[in-house]
Amino acid sequence: MSLANRVYHSLYSRITNGDYEPNSKLPPETALATELDVSRPVLRAALEKLREEGLIYSRQGAGSYVRAVTQAPLGFAKVETLADIQRCYEFRLTIEPEAAALAATRHNAEALKEVAHALDLLKVATGSHQHREDADFAFHLSITRAANNHYYEASMRALREHINVGMKLHGQSLMSDGLKRLEEVFEEHSAIYKAIRDGNSDEARTLMYKHIEHSRDRLFGGSLLSLKM
Repeated sequence: MSLANRVYHSLYSRITNGDYEPNSKLPPETALATELDVSRPVLRAALEKLREEGLIYSRQGAGSYVRAVTQAPLGFAKVETLADIQRCYEFRLTIEPEAAALAATRHNAEALKEVAHALDLLKVATGSHQHREDADFAFHLSITRAANNHYYEASMRALREHINVGMKLHGQSLMSDGLKRLEEVFEEHSAIYKAIRDGNSDEARTLMYKHIEHSRDRLFGGSLLSLKM
């Protein structure tokens, strides 16, 4: 995939998942190019493709704006039950382990730096006896980006609110168990990062699966709901 296409898919995901509101102005090209770590010509090629597909439009001398879409963006209905949370974990177990395995073999220095930054946020929160859902989600999202397959990132963004519900409840259960549990979860994140950094795809896959499984089981107390129809 070309660099311009990677930027296109990243911006496409942000727009369709509501990171940029309809009719809002996109950040200036200089800021976007810096954030995405690409040259302005590469960014402009991606923006042109978004314009051609009708996702953004330009105002002379004022920059690029998000076009209000007539169809609903990728997303899911709100979490309403514990069964929904369990289903979300179930789905995550089918995509995130493989994304971690791909990230181990496909990441570049910049992608790995993003994962490390999210891990640092988790480390600071753990040291302060806190659980930060935003840092937790950022860690998992950064791994899907490092996999260099935009479908993983788009799926995570579409599930963001659902995942955050589970993370928040999981965080509350960790806080009630004291610092030891928080440290255990941080070590799980740290081990995943090291496997990706070292290019060990099998270990990254296994560790991510176990981490999500442990999170689910800690939240549900090891007693899952029956989802039979």
